[in-house]
Order: sequence, then C-alpha cells, then structure tokens
Amino acid sequence: MTDNRTFIEMIAPTVDEAIADGLRELGLSRDAVDVEVLDQGDSVEGRRARVRLSIRPEGQPEDETLQVARQALQELLNKMHLRAHIVTQWGEATEGEERPLLLDVEGDDLSLLIGRRGETLAALQYILRLIVNKQLNSVVNIIVDVESYKSRREEQLKRLAQRLAEQATQQRRTLSLEPMPANERRIVHLTLRDHPEVMTESVGEGEFRKVTIIPKKK
Repeated sequence: MTDNRTFIEMIAPTVDEAIADGLRELGLSRDAVDVEVLDQGDSVEGRRARVRLSIRPEGQPEDETLQVARQALQELLNKMHLRAHIVTQWGEATEGEERPLLLDVEGDDLSLLIGRRGETLAALQYILRLIVNKQLNSVVNIIVDVESYKSRREEQLKRLAQRLAEQATQQRRTLSLEPMPANERRIVHLTLRDHPEVMTESVGEGEFRKVTIIPKKK
C-alpha cells in the first residue's frame, strides 16, 4: 500500500489468526480495516502467515474492483436465498499472475455452495469472474472461497502429496491420486516440483484426469 494510513503487520500460523490478532490489537471490527495478505504461510515449510491491516478512513470510497466483486457475489447469494457474510481482501501476487482478489463467504450451513469436489464453488467463481470482468471491462483474478474451504483443502493436498511421494520413493513404484480438477492438480505439482526423488505427471481425460507420482531413476 502506498497511502499514509495507519497500519500494522501481524504474523500467525494462519491468515485468519493473523487477521484476528490484528483486529484485537487495533480494537476494531473487520469492516473498519483493509487487509492485505503479504504471505499465505505454508505449514509444510513451517512458514507463518503475514498480513497488513490498514485502518480505513471514515467515509473513504471502497476500492472499485473490490466493491463491484462483493456486490455481484452478494446478488448471486441472494438469488440462491442464502444469508452470508463476505470477507474480502487482496492476496499476494505470484510469479506470472496478478495478485488475486479473495472473497471468502462465511455463514451457517454453506455446504451447498461447495458441492462435490468443490464443483459448485468452482462454477460460482467462474460466473462471478464473468460478471466482474464485464462490468469493469478488465480481467480480474478473483478467487471465491467458502468458510476457507480452499485453504483447508490446499493444506490437505500438500500433506497428501508429501506422504505419497515418500511412499513412492520407498516402494519404488508409481502412485496415483484420485481424479481432481485442474486447480487441485496444480497444487500437487507445485508441492512436489522441487522434490529430489520424485516427479509428477497428469494422466487421463476430462473429469478422470489425475496426478501420478513417479520415482526418479537413480
């Protein structure tokens, strides 16, 4: 951030905990601050999450992109007759990608929004991207989550990938994960990208495409 607003940076095991700690430190509610995720953290690497909370000035106009995305998502939720709270924040940019706009939907009994293997959530994200990109006439990297489902799922996949890599190495044979969507396969590939003893490859077609973990030849 380049403005002169008051801010603090917090470090905790997870992004949610860092935000909560920051709000307690400032004595403010979530709606009174803007949140920038500086580091999502990585439990596998032992890296903690880091966020910056900036106090929002009284009456300051909200970022247009964030406002348009939140309103569009809220309208979609209303049409589905779901009552929920939307937490918005800008994520950390990665190599080759713009920093994402993260929208996490919080509420009671929102499993309907996730669906089987996250398929409903993926569809909701796709529709929201179309709406926002059309309204703003630009491409925005939007990520929609429900009760931090994607964050939890990512951690599960990382742990699973590491465990199967160890098994593949010990047993000297190729192991396969269950079929999963492209975004989840990408997590597995990135987790094991620099592994010294295994490599990964996606096989199969369509909804049956899955990741295989292959021991490297010695």
